[in-house]
Amino acid sequence: MTPTASEALYIPAQTCPPRKKWTRAECAALEGTGVWNQQHLELIWGDLINKMGKKKPHSIVITVINTWLRGAFGERYVYQEVPIDVAPDDNPTNEPEPDLIVLAKPLSAIKSDNATPADLRLLVEISDSTLSFDQTTKAELYARAGIIEYWIFDIPGRRLLVHRDPRDGQYRSVKAYSEEESASPLAAPDREFRVAEAFEGIDK
Repeated sequence: MTPTASEALYIPAQTCPPRKKWTRAECAALEGTGVWNQQHLELIWGDLINKMGKKKPHSIVITVINTWLRGAFGERYVYQEVPIDVAPDDNPTNEPEPDLIVLAKPLSAIKSDNATPADLRLLVEISDSTLSFDQTTKAELYARAGIIEYWIFDIPGRRLLVHRDPRDGQYRSVKAYSEEESASPLAAPDREFRVAEAFEGIDK
């Protein structure tokens, strides 16, 4: 039944208008036109996430972690903000770019366009204002891909969150390490990272 004019006044308006969901193929086509040359975008579940405008604490932490990882694994195995593949079913609408990745072999030795989950030994995200997103959306995406270990450096909380044992789209093991503690990657169990080092020089 069609509502009368007075009844129509009470029909709630849509609060979330439809949004364009992007695919990797569409993004690649647009990148080829040069439209996005001035932007750094990450594709997550069809949404384009702007990765520009990192604050000073983020830059400090990523520099410290990058340096430590290169010392632990070797310079040819650690890369900053490069796109990766995830689970095959998720690849069409996802192309994440973790802050740091550790590979099992140099990027030049990988024949596919992106590193695959099997190539990845460790993923790292640096969270300033994105902690909820990194703990939920990205953690699920990485767990669905079977990525064996995922670290989040929580800047406001001054802690490290270590995710392991991916099963059924979830990390079954999530452990928080405080500034007083140290953690070792699964792929380098003899190398300990002291969590406090990540936040030195950052005001509490």
